[in-house]
Amino acid sequence: MNGPDIDKAFTGSIAALYEEYFVPLIFEPYAVDLADRVASLPALRGGPRAERTRLLEIAAGTGVATRHLAATLPESVSITATDLNPAMLDLASEIGTPRPVQWRQADATALPFRDGEFDAVVCQFGYMFPTDKPAAFAEARRVLAPGGVLIFNVWDRIEENDFADVVTTALENVFPEDPPRFMARIPHGYHDLAAIGQDLRGGGFTASPQTVTVAARSRAASPRIPAVAYCQGSPLRNEIEARDASRLDEATDVATEAIARRFGSGPVDGKIQAHIVTVAR
Repeated sequence: MNGPDIDKAFTGSIAALYEEYFVPLIFEPYAVDLADRVASLPALRGGPRAERTRLLEIAAGTGVATRHLAATLPESVSITATDLNPAMLDLASEIGTPRPVQWRQADATALPFRDGEFDAVVCQFGYMFPTDKPAAFAEARRVLAPGGVLIFNVWDRIEENDFADVVTTALENVFPEDPPRFMARIPHGYHDLAAIGQDLRGGGFTASPQTVTVAARSRAASPRIPAVAYCQGSPLRNEIEARDASRLDEATDVATEAIARRFGSGPVDGKIQAHIVTVAR
């Protein structure tokens, strides 16, 4: 019941729920972190090449990192933000950014841009999704100018991310014969730094990547919020509905109860952890 199509599908109401629940829950702190790191890159600080400095964002989703990039980077840096899912881009464009951004629908493994068109390529939690990761990295390298930089983040293993782990375990009680494993398989399934380094080499990067692991806190006003975020605002919903669409509310309730048992029935606070990878072309 699982497959690459439903793993990548942010369709229907998922995009809106993703923005409302997931973005403040887990994505906002890493968007701030990523934008600050990108702003420190020498090629994007300004100077004689500033007028032609260009940045490409891959897998922009509903634009949380895009908004922080637009607010943090000099206006001389043009930003093109892409995503595979039109519904996510439509919402990102509707929310808007502090300054103009070009929005484009694009597949990370077949980017519609010229060779060497960008000084930096940025991706917030997107490289877990392509089936052929070396091909995605090869495309990033292709569109980077000589001396350009790719910087991206990926989630650490699910055991280091409290709410994702609790929800995934809880759903084993709802579907014991075929538990949904999207969170462990995709978002938290690409945490091995050695494997990431190998895929970067497979994509043509010869420089050694720089990596750092960053822990943060995921907070919500109630256990229901992370339960809805994971069960209804991500492609985990597709897995649940593929098993039995009539049980989506039940699955969300079970996830809520599991989070409440571990973190309490009031405001909840859990650990999240991710790797940030930087590599020069």
